[in-house]
Amino acid sequence: MTITDLVERARSGERRAIAQLISLVEDGGAELGAAMQAIYPHTGGSYSVGITGAPGAGKSTLTERLIARVRRDGHQVGVLAVDPSSPFSGGALLGDRVRMQTHATDPEVFIRSMATRGHLGGISLATPEAMRVLEAAGKDIVIIETVGVGQSEVEITDACDTTLVVVNPGWGDAVQAAKAGLMEIADVFVVNKADRPGTRDSVRELKQMLQMSEAEWKPEIVETVATKGEGIDELWAAVEKHRAWQEERGALEARRRRRIEREIKDIVAERFRTRVENECREVLASLTDDVVARRIDPYEAADRLMEDLRAASR
Repeated sequence: MTITDLVERARSGERRAIAQLISLVEDGGAELGAAMQAIYPHTGGSYSVGITGAPGAGKSTLTERLIARVRRDGHQVGVLAVDPSSPFSGGALLGDRVRMQTHATDPEVFIRSMATRGHLGGISLATPEAMRVLEAAGKDIVIIETVGVGQSEVEITDACDTTLVVVNPGWGDAVQAAKAGLMEIADVFVVNKADRPGTRDSVRELKQMLQMSEAEWKPEIVETVATKGEGIDELWAAVEKHRAWQEERGALEARRRRRIEREIKDIVAERFRTRVENECREVLASLTDDVVARRIDPYEAADRLMEDLRAASR
């Protein structure tokens, strides 16, 4: 089967074809460029929502409830759950989220787990391409749920149109949010498990922290109890409010432009890394020996390696 055939089947909503394309994106390889060329003209029509926060905050349950809310408005939904990579297989440890399986029989919902494959930011390099696969398949709302790994979760703000930061009641979460830089990336704060003690204090602390921000957009704070489905309507309303605010000011277009610029740089960096591993192993080993022996420093070694790559390209 050709790439063109596979893309056309995915565009018609065939779940197996969508899964095959995302697998192709994750694995990389020679056919990836051709697949992206076939997919790209059919993208640009979806809105993406990122959900991040500390482990145990209830992100998966919140995502499951949000899917149901979005489907009520008739949207087609794609979900990418970015999981820790297996140290052995490189695959996603958690697999497709068990809590989301209530939507498994809905043909208008597609859920896929993706491995971070060791990428520090919690967002796989393959995630933007996987999002495009879902866009081409007609999913007009794409949700990305990321593994909570602390400070490097700020990368999600470059991947999504609206970023939800999930915290739980308690002073510790609010302080951790500030430490992790999540205060700067949140477009909406979600205080989940809001039926627990300390919710009012957490909301107050977040409001106080936000008062110190000079950003034009002031994130809303929404209280939810995801296990009971409480606050989900208010949460989706906050997402739509942020979307409208961005569209009115041209901020959405600027945000997406930054995303594409970052993606181009990531692709170039990944290609250089691949070239180093495939074409410069002996040179790299020799330079490593020199650095270990203190004959040169790592920066000089990198300069020499770059010069070797340039010479090979001539």
